[in-house]
Amino acid sequence: MTDDHLPAKERDSAFMRRALELAQGGWGQTAPNPMVGAVVVQNGHVVGEGWHERYGEPHAEINALRAAGERARGSTLYVSLEPCNHHGKTPPCTEAILAAGVSRVVMAMPDPNPIASGGRERLRAAGVEVDSGMELEAARELNAPFIHAFDSGRPWIVLKLAVSLDAAIAPADRARTWLTGIESRREVHRLRAGYDAVAIGIGTAMADDPLLTVRDVDPPRVAPRRIVFDHRARLSLDSALVRTVRESPVMVVSRRPDPRRAAALRTAGAEVLDAPTLRDALSALAARGVRSMLVEGGARLAGSFIAEGLVDRLIIFQAPVVLGDDALKAFSQIDGTAPPTPRRLRTIAHQAFGDDVMTTFALGAE
Repeated sequence: MTDDHLPAKERDSAFMRRALELAQGGWGQTAPNPMVGAVVVQNGHVVGEGWHERYGEPHAEINALRAAGERARGSTLYVSLEPCNHHGKTPPCTEAILAAGVSRVVMAMPDPNPIASGGRERLRAAGVEVDSGMELEAARELNAPFIHAFDSGRPWIVLKLAVSLDAAIAPADRARTWLTGIESRREVHRLRAGYDAVAIGIGTAMADDPLLTVRDVDPPRVAPRRIVFDHRARLSLDSALVRTVRESPVMVVSRRPDPRRAAALRTAGAEVLDAPTLRDALSALAARGVRSMLVEGGARLAGSFIAEGLVDRLIIFQAPVVLGDDALKAFSQIDGTAPPTPRRLRTIAHQAFGDDVMTTFALGAE
């Protein structure tokens, strides 16, 4: 990769976009650390690339510098997050950058972790030129759950819905059916791998009996917790979730659990979390290390999250089918009064999977 023909700012942007692309190689493998990519450039040519591949292993900068070798001396290092300046699972990246003789570092954003931050100041004090803010918005979106964890007491919430062209999630008879194609379903499994938890409501659990595991894609380093929002702890002991609880954790979030059913679920190996409100439940999940959660439905649970302003990103998979007037509409269960002026959501991403279209919207405060 080389961009000698581009102006300096556009060249910096292109190399940073490459670093962000590399960072995505850590999807599902680096949490609770962020995903980070790095590119070493010498005289306009890439001489080394790397990304943080797995939690506890070398950071992106180290992998890129190792790939560059002696060619890193006098180079520019592009990295999607401020190089760390502390001894954690690995030594400080700042010291490796200085030892390699890098002349300039271009970083997308500062590290929000107060323990790891300070790399920018350390490098500048040693005479390295440091520029910050290149492709900032994309860098923040890449690691939104990581950033969110430092200023919020709840998990980063992504609501995923599969809908028809007429915005329904189930036919009139509520029969279990796949709206989307195999490509979309595989992408959902890939998405699951990047979250600490996957959640559904008890209605979906009873109607579909899902496993909520990650399948048909590279497995995550840590399997996401499987969560059912179930006010009365009605989840069947014969459900696929409970039957596989030894393979992957299951948690039932309940407001008024039936004591006998709650006890039976606990005996079976599931955790039953008592929480009077949805916000209380999310706070409790955050305290248990759940920093990000993919909510997969159904309509009532989706409506509750949206009504309380607890959705940060909305992912819609729209299939080329029509279910009709009596079908269950995706947003029919939203409580509260609609705003007087319709809110136009910001589109984050738009991608086709077979005949389906996936669109990601921003719902949280921007």
